[in-house]
Amino acid sequence: MHSLVFFCAQKVISDHASTRKALDYIPREIYPVLFKAAFLDLRTLVLRDVVQRWPFRVLNFSTILKRCKHCDRDIIREKPNKQCLQAVIMGVKDYLITELRQNRTLSGRKHRSLRVVDLTGLQDDGDRQDADTIGQWSRTVALAKACIEISRASRRDEFSSSKRRKGKSGTPLEGAYDGQLCVEIHANLFVTSNSYGTVKDALLLGKTSPLCLKCRDLRAEELSAKKTNSILELLDTVVLRKLELRYNNLGLFGLSTVFPYFPMFDNLISLKLPYSNIDVRHMTSEMEEFFQNMVSVFSQLPNVKELNLASSRLSGRIRELLSVLQKPLESLELPYCYLLPTDTTYLAGSHHAPFLRKLDLSGNNLSDVLLNPFCQLLQQASSSLVYLDIMECRVMDRQLTSFLPALRHCSQLQYLSCFCNPISSQGLKTLLHTAVQLPSLKIVVHPIPVDCYEEGLPWPPSTYDLIDYSIDQEKLSRVDAELNEIRLKAVRTDIVTTVELYNDFSLDMLQLY
Repeated sequence: MHSLVFFCAQKVISDHASTRKALDYIPREIYPVLFKAAFLDLRTLVLRDVVQRWPFRVLNFSTILKRCKHCDRDIIREKPNKQCLQAVIMGVKDYLITELRQNRTLSGRKHRSLRVVDLTGLQDDGDRQDADTIGQWSRTVALAKACIEISRASRRDEFSSSKRRKGKSGTPLEGAYDGQLCVEIHANLFVTSNSYGTVKDALLLGKTSPLCLKCRDLRAEELSAKKTNSILELLDTVVLRKLELRYNNLGLFGLSTVFPYFPMFDNLISLKLPYSNIDVRHMTSEMEEFFQNMVSVFSQLPNVKELNLASSRLSGRIRELLSVLQKPLESLELPYCYLLPTDTTYLAGSHHAPFLRKLDLSGNNLSDVLLNPFCQLLQQASSSLVYLDIMECRVMDRQLTSFLPALRHCSQLQYLSCFCNPISSQGLKTLLHTAVQLPSLKIVVHPIPVDCYEEGLPWPPSTYDLIDYSIDQEKLSRVDAELNEIRLKAVRTDIVTTVELYNDFSLDMLQLY
């Protein structure tokens, strides 16, 4: 649904030449509508001109591209178009080059307002490649290259200008670039070994370049401790809010050189260290020292409310790590952490439990001694929990029956995954009878029932068996029909039930950032 104003904006941008002539006469209040219309209709030339003449101090994608009174299309939740984003970057470069040249003339300066371009709300492309969209890694490289190019252009222009306009003393005349002009690009950066050099160069130039890259969320993959530290040293300590270091294989020893940087970031609210090869099960005295260093660093993070320690073998040490956090966690991911009963018992009684909105315990064995404390934890978190993942937890019908009473109280739950657990079709139907009573539930990712496999499935089945063993498609179709009938009778066709990992589920409702 579009307003009359939006329809008019689309008409205006339909002819680039006319739009370019009219931009200086269009009221500044109309610019956000023109921007959204141009982004929606892929009018890249218009988009570039609109940015080059942007009349406000801030150009915020999340604010402009969200659903509004003029256009109900929520473009900010969609993967960004590659050509449109490139047009925006070109528009910023055009703006800066124009400003730099006007700054260096002796008269006729016409300063515009743009000082911040905020791209932090843009969606990533996930695992799916799309030729028309641009993902976080490619955006990072494009923005870094733009900062480097502008820096080089400004230095060339400044050198040329000073040569032309030196006074009798040989010093540049007043009016040369004084370094005060700067546009900040706020973005979420994704750095790998392939992009490390380019991103580092762009961050190094941040203090002297007219285009300054500011990182709000950093995701770094497969970087050495040395490279990780060199990036962290260059980040704005006030702007950074999310830090994700993954697949680095650093272990406690390597991370001990990175830990001292974490407390520098005053507004850090999310810390993710998945697949970092942390293992506390067989500790030497030196490793124990590194672990205590980690505990000390956690105690110095006053604002963290999201923590991901996936695939860290933290058996028996959860209390030490999490009890020192000053704020209750709202998101806790501990998949494949080899948890012990003492860990889940602590979580159930901790100051975090009543505030948890996301809980991921995938890969931990909930079939035995962890079951009762898990049920207690679920009960404590029931009033706040939005997202629950217990994939590959060896849950069978008996365990399912044990925690369903607690699950019934999870009135805010929107996402539930019990993928790859050995549950029967009867157990799955029992689960869905409970699920349809949860008013907010949107997604149920469930396993293929064990009685829908071909004969001979090993018992108890391993994860490998549940993924690769032959399936009786006729039996599975009957179960799907029965599950659909349950949804229909409960008038809950809004719930998606699937045996596929649901990667497109949006977690915006967590509102952690």
